[in-house]
Amino acid sequence: MAYQFGLKIGEPKSKSFRFAVIDEAFGKGSDSSAEYGLELFKKLNLQLLIVTPLQKIHIIENYISSVNYVSNTEGNNSEIQNLTVEEYRDAKFLYNNTNNKVEIVETK
Repeated sequence: MAYQFGLKIGEPKSKSFRFAVIDEAFGKGSDSSAEYGLELFKKLNLQLLIVTPLQKIHIIENYISSVNYVSNTEGNNSEIQNLTVEEYRDAKFLYNNTNNKVEIVETK
């Protein structure tokens, strides 16, 4: 891809191709190969849209600025949450530290 579009590491303005879509590309590979690929995309100054299940998010979250989390708990309607990576990390921390339970407290 880099050769085809003339992209060069360290040259942020080489040509104009800057957007890549990755659909579950890191799902079956090792963590180190996913990280290698993400480092390469970063060095080539590519903007990425990564579609992935949560299995590799612990690697991917170090290379992204936002998360669009899609869920369909009832099987009828999908819902999307748009989060910055910081909001995602805060929600993940809260989820992991409440024994996978979210408590809603009503105040008057």
